[in-house]
Amino acid sequence: MATVGYFEVCLAILWFLCLWGFRKYEVLVGNWPAFGMLPVLLYKVGRIHDFCTEVLRATKRGTFRFNPWFVNMEMLATVNPANVHYIMSANFQNFPKGPKFKEIFDILGDGIFNSDSDSWKNQRKITHTLINHQRFNQFLVKTLHEEVEKCLIPVFESVCENSRVTDLQDLFQRLTFDTTCILVTGYDPGCLSTEFPEVRFSKAMDDAEEAIFVRHVLPESLWKFQRIFGFGAERKLRKAREVLDKIIGKYISMKRDELKSRNDENCAADLLTSYISTEEHDNQDVKRNDKFLRDTILNLMIAGRDTTSSALTWFLWLVSTHPEVERKIRDELISAIPAEEAGKKRIFQVQELGKLVYMHAAICESLRLYPPVPFQHKEPLQADILPSGHYVHPKMKVMFSLYAMGRMETIWGKDCLEFKPERWISERGTIKHEPSYKFLAFNAGPRTCLGKEVAFTEIKAVAATIIHNYNVEVIEGHKISPNCSVILYMKHGLKVKISKRLS
Repeated sequence: MATVGYFEVCLAILWFLCLWGFRKYEVLVGNWPAFGMLPVLLYKVGRIHDFCTEVLRATKRGTFRFNPWFVNMEMLATVNPANVHYIMSANFQNFPKGPKFKEIFDILGDGIFNSDSDSWKNQRKITHTLINHQRFNQFLVKTLHEEVEKCLIPVFESVCENSRVTDLQDLFQRLTFDTTCILVTGYDPGCLSTEFPEVRFSKAMDDAEEAIFVRHVLPESLWKFQRIFGFGAERKLRKAREVLDKIIGKYISMKRDELKSRNDENCAADLLTSYISTEEHDNQDVKRNDKFLRDTILNLMIAGRDTTSSALTWFLWLVSTHPEVERKIRDELISAIPAEEAGKKRIFQVQELGKLVYMHAAICESLRLYPPVPFQHKEPLQADILPSGHYVHPKMKVMFSLYAMGRMETIWGKDCLEFKPERWISERGTIKHEPSYKFLAFNAGPRTCLGKEVAFTEIKAVAATIIHNYNVEVIEGHKISPNCSVILYMKHGLKVKISKRLS
């Protein structure tokens, strides 16, 4: 009797705790005794972006406090534009990336994405100067044209001839990896070809990003335990880092040897060459040793490869599944070229891309719904009160869900879930400006993305060529859903059939 009574008491307590855990407000996120909201977060991690959207829609002022009781994971999630503007611009100095951000993204070293204060300012100044230099822009135009003509088109032609199903996401990752590697280091890894070779550098970047995402959802003590004993996602991250360090080190060594045998007039226009060759002439606050070059290359590679390939993947999927949008883009492309070339296969020149208002609007609309970087976080230096009235302190992460922001009726209206490029076009037929604290795909305030124009140029050059020359049809029944990573890719890739439109 005593044993049965004890069991019944335990069962009653457990049942009470279960009922208590899903009280009224916590129907979506739960608030379990001892574990707080962590169990539901881990249960929902497979669809974390949509889950965050649902939670933030249900909250007042688009802001929600997440606080597991027994682990140090206190966060404030927000999609409130006033909060975003305050953090990213108005009170920027109080919201740096912070030491926790740098620890989570330690693979990026002291690169521009991880750095704060003077280090960040100096790196940004150098990178801004190099990216906006006429020489680099000429190199960009030349590289894009050659990659599209000599790599993308041959692969598409081969796929059409063999009528085989292709993962367009994989293809775009290969294309942007090659392009970015050429622009950053001057070397072409040859990732995009009809053989579709495996590239260790690219695979290591994917593994690193998945492991970094795990650090965002696991308690800090747990992923650090994995790191110490070398198992789980931390083991994958360590191996990925070894590959990245080895290959980047090889590029740096090759470049230094190459520059010793050349004079300034014959130097290439890639960024690594520029960083090394201008070292003695400007900004002595930044020592351009091998570690600086390693960190810089990796930061720029992730920025150039991942965000652009993600943007291209979601954009081509949206366009191919919205025939009216596709038709309008094709009509605009025809209007941008000479009449005698309208029915012929062609590669679009950069100067022609600037005329594409509707395509630019469609790209912005795609980035609104599927931002390549779906979330980011900050840490306040000093305790503060946000415009929404929420209190934040130095031990708390403040997180923005860019994915959720694009799906808020309070920000974009009742048609926020629709793919509607027209919302970006003014009555005069020009691109309508939306504040960066509302449209955060390229960041906001002092940290606005330096490569914004480079990204738009590459996306337009690739997308225009594909949409004008080919039909892209998503395989029937192929499931489209976002993955769980720090970069918003499709979980199952983008499986399509490609056929020729023009010859």
